[in-house]
Amino acid sequence: MGNTGASSPVPGNGFANTAKKEKTVDGCYNSTIVNAPADEVWKAIRDFHVVPWAEGVVTSCTAVGDVAGDQVGARRVLNEAFHETLRTLDDDMREFTYTIDDGPGPVAKEVVQAYVGRVRVLPVTDSDTSFVEWESTYRSADPGAVGEFCNPIYVALLGALKKHFS
Repeated sequence: MGNTGASSPVPGNGFANTAKKEKTVDGCYNSTIVNAPADEVWKAIRDFHVVPWAEGVVTSCTAVGDVAGDQVGARRVLNEAFHETLRTLDDDMREFTYTIDDGPGPVAKEVVQAYVGRVRVLPVTDSDTSFVEWESTYRSADPGAVGEFCNPIYVALLGALKKHFS
């Protein structure tokens, strides 16, 4: 008789190890519904150097280097404080990832490591609107401080995006 269970047999007790693993990465997660089709929302946010949709939250965006804002490797400084690099840009999936290379307080390079943010736009098909996720992962000796610092920023950015399309 074949294996029909959800777990694969392993030596020992015959079931996969389900012991809780130690958490090594922390993160933030925020999402919202934007009253616009996914393609329109994506078009507004995909260029790393162009952020008029974030009015009231992003007061300045300075491109660093010669890489265009829609190319992997683009760098920027937001609000004269957040040094970021575009790591991936996927038009088919409507998603990009970026790193915070340095920033104020809890996201300073001496305090946080491997900070990766991801923004993704998904269609809500029954209403022709968009589901937008903004999440990040990072390692820090004080992950709570990073979350307390970043979550309100992501909430404000998503609020500005909603307002841009209202």
